[in-house]
Amino acid sequence: MADREKGGFWVGAAAALFYPLTWLGRSVYHNAERIPRNGPVLIVMNHISHLDPAVDAVFVHRNKRVPRFMAKDSLFRLPIFGKIIAGSGGIPVYRGSSDAGDSLRAAHQTLREGKVVVIYPEGTITKDPQGWPKRAYTGVARLALDNDVPVLPIARWGTQQIWNGYTKKFRPFPRKTVVHSVGEPIDLSAYREKERTQALLREVTELIMDRVLEQLVEIRGEQPPSSTGTESTGTERRD
Repeated sequence: MADREKGGFWVGAAAALFYPLTWLGRSVYHNAERIPRNGPVLIVMNHISHLDPAVDAVFVHRNKRVPRFMAKDSLFRLPIFGKIIAGSGGIPVYRGSSDAGDSLRAAHQTLREGKVVVIYPEGTITKDPQGWPKRAYTGVARLALDNDVPVLPIARWGTQQIWNGYTKKFRPFPRKTVVHSVGEPIDLSAYREKERTQALLREVTELIMDRVLEQLVEIRGEQPPSSTGTESTGTERRD
């Protein structure tokens, strides 16, 4: 069995904070063995609760990797959590500013260093009342196309039943089940040599999110309101 990837002091601090939070639910992992035990990986996930980063970090860590999350820059300014996320290799995302490209450059570098980058392409928690993914930003396509690394679609379901960020309801009891399902790596070879037009980036983004949606459908055992999945909710992204 491969040794655990070393994380250092701040990763240990994050583990001390996040592992107890996962006790709020029963963890079920499907196909976790698909996460490579070494080398660069781009993990793409849906986003349904403010609890997601904690349970997703523990999920990846239990599979012997150290996740580097792309997160909005405001989180890095929080007194304690900000230091933990920055110290453990988090990548700040500067939406709608001249620094927006810096977050992608940092993510590119992290992948080049052979590490795991976790991204929520929706940018924030979905506002769909049924929890289906909303339309995603195309930054995930840029990362996936410019780095020849495994792109893993992973869906998670159940955290929104514990902590619903939009209704402000926190319901730890009765204990809920939180499921993670890992899909097969996405083959993007047909797109890598093409010109990076906005249309291409949108197409690849939809392809990636459709793979995440497939995992979510499997977990939930039901279909989304529209066969277009990621296009059925949210608004158009221009990035």
